[in-house]
Amino acid sequence: MSSRSGPQPSAAYLDPSKARDPSTTQTPEDLTEAQRGELHRALRVDQAGEVAANYIYKGQLAVFQTDPKYGPLIQEMWDQEKKHLIVMNKMQLQHHVRPTILWEVAQVAGYGLGFVTALMGKEAAMACTEAVETVIGEHYQDQLKALEDFPDHPSLPLLREVIKEFRDDELEHLDTAVDHNSQRAPAHALLSTVIGGGCKIAIELCKRF
Repeated sequence: MSSRSGPQPSAAYLDPSKARDPSTTQTPEDLTEAQRGELHRALRVDQAGEVAANYIYKGQLAVFQTDPKYGPLIQEMWDQEKKHLIVMNKMQLQHHVRPTILWEVAQVAGYGLGFVTALMGKEAAMACTEAVETVIGEHYQDQLKALEDFPDHPSLPLLREVIKEFRDDELEHLDTAVDHNSQRAPAHALLSTVIGGGCKIAIELCKRF
């Protein structure tokens, strides 16, 4: 799916040779209280978002697993989200971030959203992906702006590059959804508004809890 070539920034977290590298194992100690809070909220939300995304695609694939076109398409997007979650879990541990207490809610809500929209039809499933990835892409972009003025530390440039990578992956998923007729879904505008609004509420809840 991705047209990008060569190793991506997140590969550092999957490379055994980087297992002791400061960029993948250490967290900056000289952050202000506000910066530490920003970092923790960002990673808490990102981790929860990747949990939900995994379960959305899991729910969709439960419906489309035997579909010769949409089954492989959804599996490919899900495989990317699986890698995202592995990396986010490692970053959460690296930076000593408490996971959201809404972890199980994200699983159940994500699976339910994916399964129900898939039952509504292929276009509705793609509309779900379009709505979710629109919000997540914007959220990652906001995080990049918030992390611009953080102090120098080997982990922070890598963190920003990983966020850029994941943002671009999510926007590719959005484009894929549009290419597969997401905007032809019945009540597309309403579906997008409800799902997008739900994602924004979830982001704010995971920041706090």
